[in-house]
Amino acid sequence: MTALLEARNLTRILPETVPVTLVKDVSLEINAREFVAITGPSGSGKSSLLYLLGLLDRPTSGEILVEGRDTRPMSDGELARTRLSMIGFVFQFHFLLPEFTARQNVEIPMRKMGRLSPRAMRERAEEILSALGLADHFDKRPDQLSGGQRQRVAVARALANDPPLVLADEPTGSLDSKSSEQVFEILRELVSERGKTVVAVTHDLDMAARMDRRVHLVDGMLAEAED
Repeated sequence: MTALLEARNLTRILPETVPVTLVKDVSLEINAREFVAITGPSGSGKSSLLYLLGLLDRPTSGEILVEGRDTRPMSDGELARTRLSMIGFVFQFHFLLPEFTARQNVEIPMRKMGRLSPRAMRERAEEILSALGLADHFDKRPDQLSGGQRQRVAVARALANDPPLVLADEPTGSLDSKSSEQVFEILRELVSERGKTVVAVTHDLDMAARMDRRVHLVDGMLAEAED
């Protein structure tokens, strides 16, 4: 069976005066309905690897395949369309637009995709927000929401175009323990109940231990992978 996402010998080097290697010769497969943790010390290349997997950065060398399709020949426009349709992103800091309501923030990826009518986008945004326990907060701006609620809106935004893959970079890193647990449970339910694949960078080893598999990086290299 073709992997949902496959990395082959990924390397990312910043061309500074003294070149900096962020990721070195990493190969891995991510399959459908997996819940995968990426762990490692600070500066080990976790976020850099996630951005490569999410097609936000291009590797210096190596390949990234999405459902078996090589992304190397893709134009910037093709990469953007692939991201919109295939990948949802959740970051440590929610990056919601402060002047927009929760619903409007969730509609943004749908507007970029351009497939739905305004009414259909509104209905889908409200459906996702309701499923994440935010039915009473459609018209609130980010500054009217708690940290945990803002992160749930960010998860809803990641799900807007119904992508099979969600990538999360320290999604609970800025939250208190109660909100962290709520966001973790939402991510787990995306896999178990919605059939999504979730890959999350985390410093929280207790959280990583509760996921299906752990990919561990040291100095940009794959050090261990644990089931």
